[in-house]
Amino acid sequence: MAAQLSAPAVVESWNGKDVKLGEVEAALAQLRAATASAGGPPNIRTSVMTHIAWVPEEWRDQARTALAGMAERHPSRTILLDPQPDSGKNRIDATVTLECYAVPDSERSICSEIISLELQGTRAKAPASIVEPLLITDLPVFLRWRGEPPWGSPELDQMVTLTDRLIVDSTEWDDLPYPYRRLVELYERTAVSDIAWSRTSRWRMLLASLWPGIADVSTIRVHGTQAQACLVAGWLRSRLGRDDIVFDVDERERLEGIDLDGKAAPFPPGDPPAPSDVLSDELDRFTRDPVYEAAVRAIAS
Repeated sequence: MAAQLSAPAVVESWNGKDVKLGEVEAALAQLRAATASAGGPPNIRTSVMTHIAWVPEEWRDQARTALAGMAERHPSRTILLDPQPDSGKNRIDATVTLECYAVPDSERSICSEIISLELQGTRAKAPASIVEPLLITDLPVFLRWRGEPPWGSPELDQMVTLTDRLIVDSTEWDDLPYPYRRLVELYERTAVSDIAWSRTSRWRMLLASLWPGIADVSTIRVHGTQAQACLVAGWLRSRLGRDDIVFDVDERERLEGIDLDGKAAPFPPGDPPAPSDVLSDELDRFTRDPVYEAAVRAIAS
């Protein structure tokens, strides 16, 4: 169905400064009532999850690109958190948007809710108390954290407690592989996905097809990001049960090739997925990924 939907047929928005959470819920109810009375098709509120995104200012443009088109694939309540701890104010500013998509061959439309909250001053330090009243009861909660999480911080600890799955992209992190050690600490608290890992899937399948010849590989060179090099190396170490595989990286913006003992591996079929496609795939996962966890442990040790 998602592939058949197109641009939203109805978009309604509300803005508020220094708001209380009750005003946000009231605004959502008013927007739904407004679309219902506008003479359009009846609306189906078909949220399948609550999708939270922690998006500091430097990641806003990338977040918008990844989120484009997500509403029609995963009808949900999306809560975008924009932390502004140094704003000099202690308040919440909000924008609430209702996007409704007409269902082909139907007289109904599917609606998604987008709640964008600017957490100013001390509000940025207590996000869980703000988000929790906005969660939809009995639906899974996904948290996309843009940039490297502030390991050990109250805000990360609070948000992990609320979520069923934490989605990160270790390509956005510095000083790899060291941050993976902190990520491992979260495995027993929530399921974890890494978009950098997802972007290596075509190459991992290709390398697996080289068995048993790949069993004796001693060095790999990854033409891609530092995160992709770490994760591919960790995957090989964990799958082969060897910690002596040496790796290095030829820094590129995307994964463009892998050399095994100095020889280029074949190129896998297909094209790299778009950012929204990768995020969409991660929102379809509801359980822990033991292969990914083993790869991270192997590279973090």
